[in-house]
Amino acid sequence: MDTVLFACVQNAGRSQIAAAFFNALADPQKARAISAGTWPAARVHPVTEDLMLKHAALIVCLTPVVLLAQGTIAGDWVLTQDVYGNPLHRKLTLTLDGESLAGTIGRQNIDGSVKGSTIRFTLKSGDAIDEFTGTISADGMAGTIVHSDKGEPSPQKPSWSAHRVPPRRTGPPQRHEFVPTAFHRQFSATNPPVLRIWPGDTVHTTTVDAGGSDEKGVTRVLGGNPETGPFFVETAMPGDVLVVRLNRVRLNRDWAISDDGIVGRALDPEFAVKMKDGFKNVRWHLDRQLGVARPENPPEHLKNFTLPIRPMLGCVAVAPGFGSAPPPTGDSGRFGGNMDFNEIVEGATVYLPVSQPGALLYVGDGHALQGDGELNGNALETSMEVEFTVDVIPNKPLMTPRVESSTHIMTVGLGGTLEDALRAATAGMGQWLEQDYNLTPSEIAMVLGSSVEYSISEVADRNAGVAAKLRKDRLVFK
Repeated sequence: MDTVLFACVQNAGRSQIAAAFFNALADPQKARAISAGTWPAARVHPVTEDLMLKHAALIVCLTPVVLLAQGTIAGDWVLTQDVYGNPLHRKLTLTLDGESLAGTIGRQNIDGSVKGSTIRFTLKSGDAIDEFTGTISADGMAGTIVHSDKGEPSPQKPSWSAHRVPPRRTGPPQRHEFVPTAFHRQFSATNPPVLRIWPGDTVHTTTVDAGGSDEKGVTRVLGGNPETGPFFVETAMPGDVLVVRLNRVRLNRDWAISDDGIVGRALDPEFAVKMKDGFKNVRWHLDRQLGVARPENPPEHLKNFTLPIRPMLGCVAVAPGFGSAPPPTGDSGRFGGNMDFNEIVEGATVYLPVSQPGALLYVGDGHALQGDGELNGNALETSMEVEFTVDVIPNKPLMTPRVESSTHIMTVGLGGTLEDALRAATAGMGQWLEQDYNLTPSEIAMVLGSSVEYSISEVADRNAGVAAKLRKDRLVFK
């Protein structure tokens, strides 16, 4: 890190002003400023202080300081663009060479210039051109865009602003105890964050069940997979990956609710007729000491039907990106959501692509146990005690949600049909092998053709789910 020293005679205040503005505009990971007087005193010179307070002498010092700080605009920024009253957030990365500006918005290149406190840059995408003009200040940058397109009769002129992506916090990670008082039924970027956390931090909390009941059986919210969150993860930006390590997924009550039906996607006509009286509630007893589940009022042939519990989260999600209405918490997609994948258990790590500043993490829909596909439409739905640790991987594109266990890497493909979900899972696994193992398409085909395992993760909701899995002991290539 570079350190800049501002000095003036008689401690008149000029060096303090310059240093303050430098630190406000600089990337704190790359440069900092300190001040000193050649004739130090215990306080700012009274004459300078009076001018600053009464005559706005600060303005006199601002221009040279901004000129000195031009080079410090380099780095990562959160760019917010107004699109018909909706905020579009993107990562802006800038580099400066003299007055020449270069960088990226997302993964698209920009170029421009900085003169004094004025910044200009241009983004071109096909026939569309966005010309950004703005002013650099101690609070960040702001201005207007002239958007022109070959197919539009007149240019649009929305506003934009930018503030720095904060540097990663120094010091040890923190552990947070969070007791939820409200729950959400949409994976929305507009829901206010319940807690702001940093990469490396751990959160211990609870979730209600899919019907909205907590660990005491009290209904806290309307059903439909109400979620705990969202948690704002500092430094997470669109284009990054949010890492969620599930340290603890434990039962916190002794019963769960399911039913005795099978969803239509899994039925042929003959079996559908036989199942016409299905979908009656079934209550299960959860023996937490023995780690087993059994129906509380078993039918004739299931008197001894006892199953080992395997607690999981049906929902782990981040807020989806710009341009679509917030999905309900029963839905799923690239953002994760109601994936109902029964490998999202204690000890697993979930990777989700970030589309909003802070990621906005949601967790919920605890299951004591679930077979592949969630055939009943409900698993063994129950409330849950959850502890997770977050991290952020910068600048890494993800096509699909990823899950990692001690033995496997897994991609969750989601789509309107099982065939669509299969394609998404396969493509997502191919991307993982290319990114992290540097395999060629031919090599990826050889690995998948010989080693991939598929499971049907979800058939109960709008999107079907297929998970592609590879054993880690097959991924030793050198």
